[in-house]
This record gives sequence, structure tokens and C-alpha cells, in this order.
Amino acid sequence: METNLPLENETLASASRPLTVKIFGVGSGGISMLELIARNPLAGASLAAISADAESLVRSTVGEKISVETKLLRGLGTGGDPERGAAAAEEFFPTLKEACTGATAVFIVAGLGGGAGTGISPVLARAAKEAGALVLAFVTLPFLCEGNRRQQIARRGLEQLKAQADGVICLPNQKLFQLIDENTSVVEMFKATGGLLAEGVNSVWQLLARKGLIEIHFADLCGLLKDRHGESCFATASATGTARAREAVEQLFAHPLLDGGKVLTESEAVLVSLTGGPDLTMAEVNRVMEQITGQCPQAQIIMGAAIDDSFQQRLAITLVVTRRSVTASKKVSTGDAGESDSLPEKETGGRPQSRLVPPPPEISQEMAREIFASKTPGATRSRKSHAKMSQGTLPLEIVSKGRFDKSEPTIHKGEDLDVPTYIRRGVALN
Repeated sequence: METNLPLENETLASASRPLTVKIFGVGSGGISMLELIARNPLAGASLAAISADAESLVRSTVGEKISVETKLLRGLGTGGDPERGAAAAEEFFPTLKEACTGATAVFIVAGLGGGAGTGISPVLARAAKEAGALVLAFVTLPFLCEGNRRQQIARRGLEQLKAQADGVICLPNQKLFQLIDENTSVVEMFKATGGLLAEGVNSVWQLLARKGLIEIHFADLCGLLKDRHGESCFATASATGTARAREAVEQLFAHPLLDGGKVLTESEAVLVSLTGGPDLTMAEVNRVMEQITGQCPQAQIIMGAAIDDSFQQRLAITLVVTRRSVTASKKVSTGDAGESDSLPEKETGGRPQSRLVPPPPEISQEMAREIFASKTPGATRSRKSHAKMSQGTLPLEIVSKGRFDKSEPTIHKGEDLDVPTYIRRGVALN
């Protein structure tokens, strides 16, 4: 019988090492959220700020700061271009990898939609994985009022980040409108966004660091997220009194980040953490788990429970939900076996993927003579009388448009008017 002693020894060795986490705030938005995390330091966690903008690093109060400023950026930052942010991060890849060395887990906090957070985060995730850490990203998506350009950049960045990190916990800012009133100021709104994401980081870390009656080990989180590359979300709820279990579950199912429970229905794996006082009963734990399990019967569920003396007559529930990516679920539903899981859907209304148009079909000289004879007055004359006037197909070649190659095409009634007419209509030049 085969054994896996090396793997078991490796698991035991990793379990005996102290659990350490490093939290990176990337870009100006990520650094702002990192400052909120720094107000309530997490035991065993170290913080670092990364940006291509020197000003945002100066404002940060964390001890470790990494600037990815390059000659390409010329001190102007990324200018909202994620490709510039990614290129700068690639130049500092050894530095990023060294910064992640020794961490059991790496948490990346960023706001997507700009240049630094969107461009640097996937490169940092790859560096952390090469350093041997579990990588979990906590990111926000822009409000709809921020414009479709930032929305498109954020979505592309999210797909790239999901391809590199073990898990991505995504917080769409637009959903926060369900948690606030119409008199909330812009400043308070962004503070609420950062506070909610900081709460998610703290909750996930407490899942791993807090010792409880039923512990969630680091290996459990690794098994839940490792190489799934899924999109995750989190939700927290708490209640006090005799009906605390029922009220906490009702709050969870109404949480805007769970889409009225739809996220649970589509989930692949769910992490449940219960925290209560010494008066927490087994009946309450069983009641909570029955209702959560009923919402996600197909999911792998991991439950942890901890007793905290400060939670007298209080129950707190934290959920981390991982679900199948949108493209993967659509592939399964359509049954298209030839479509790749990792490729995002094609965007409608964008420019074509390629500006090259196939050349017209080749025509032999004999066919050209016949066509010419049929369209020329006096076509009844012998072929010898006009054979000298025939001309073969010109060997034209489609070439790049040079510096105009990235310009938007001129589309009219579904046709690209920048392409010559004879090519669009398949007319041979004789």
C-alpha cells in the first residue's frame, strides 16, 4: 500500500511553524484602507504599503514602504493606466518577492479601477505565491458614477488578480447604497467602504489566529482557496438576547454582499465562524448551521466556534463564501467544452481583436481572361486579341497601421470603413 509520509511530514512541519500574515496596501486606495487596519493592529500581522506615487507613501503611517517608481513613470505615477503600474511592478519583482518571504499568508488590500492598485496587485500576488505564501486579496470595485472606463479597468484587473491569487474577496462599492441613507457624504461613503473591507481582513485573520473550541486551521483555509482562483465575498452579523441565533442568521441572509442569499446558493465552499460568550448553547450552534447548510447544500462547509468572555449574551457570525467564477459557470450551463475557464467573456461594443482582414481569393490567369472577356465590349473577339491586356492579381499585403494601430475603427453598418472597399467586398484587382 502506498503512503504519503513526505507530504504528511511537510504538513506537520508547516503546522508547527508560527502563523504569520503580511498585509499589503497597494495604491492610494489600498493604503487608505491599510491605515484603517493599522488603527486596530492584528497580533502576528505586519503591514506594508506599496505604490508608484510617492505622495501616498509619505502620508502612510506604516513602517514598511515600497516604492515602485521607475524612469518610465517620471515621477507622475501611473496616470490611471494599469499597464504602467504592472510594468513598474515587474521591474521591482525581486523586491516584492523578498518582501513576501517568510509570510505564511499574504493579504493584498487594493481598490480596483485605477493604475496602481489594478496593475501592481496581480504582480504582487504572483511574487507572494513564488515566495510560498497563501495569497488572499481584498479589493473594492468602483461606484457606477465613477464612469464605465474605471468599471472596465476594474473588471479586467479582477480577472487578472483571480488568475494569480488563491482567493479574491470582492466588495462592489455600489452595494453599499443598501447600507447607508441618502444624506451620507462622499467622504463618509468612502470611509464606510474602507471600514467594511478592513472588517473583512480582521474577520478572516481572526478565523485563523483565534483559538477556539472548534478551530479553523490554516490548512483548512488552504484547502478551501488553494488554486481555486475563485471569487469570494464575506459577510458578518451579530445579535444579542435570547433570540440572538435567529436574528444573526436573518441579518446574514439580508446582507447586501450575499445578494439576498443568491451567493450562498452558487457557492462552492463556505467558511463559518461563530463567536459567543460562555452562555452559547449547542442548540444555538446547531440552529445556525442548519439554516446556513440549507442555503448551500452543494458547498463544502467548514465551521469554527470560539468562546469569548466579552461576548456575554452575544453571538457573532462571519461567513467567507467562495463561488465559481462567472465564466466557468456559464461554460457549464451552456455545455461548451471548447471554451476556456480562464478567459473572460468578450466585451461587446469594443474594438475588434485584430485589424487584419484576409486577402481576396486567388484567381488564375485563365479565369481572369474569361472575366475580362465577358465584361469587355466586343467580347466575341478571339482571346488572342486581348490576351496581352490581362493582368494577374496584385500581390498586396495587409500591414500594420503603425501609430494608428490602437485607434478606434470607423464602424458603419457593421463594416470597418478603414479597410479598403475591394477587400471588404472581396473584389479582385485584375
